[in-house]
Amino acid sequence: MDKSNFAFDRVNYILLAAGMAVVIIGFLLMSGSGSNETAYDPDIFSARRIKVAPVLCLLGFVSMIYAVVRRPKGDNATKQTDKEGEA
Repeated sequence: MDKSNFAFDRVNYILLAAGMAVVIIGFLLMSGSGSNETAYDPDIFSARRIKVAPVLCLLGFVSMIYAVVRRPKGDNATKQTDKEGEA
């Protein structure tokens, strides 16, 4: 099968995997024990959970979106389609 028929190339998959890893790290940073009726845990309002982890998740999702919309550099499929449309 010709590689030019694929929508993604190797770089797209690497960027997608890196974005997914960043999102997973962000969710892991958000996790932890919470407060219950008998004990109050002030760690639920830490900067790690409130600021750092959501920003990491957002950056991960943005990088995943970029990985999906990124066009491979040697993309001949769109050039061939344009030439066929002109004929």
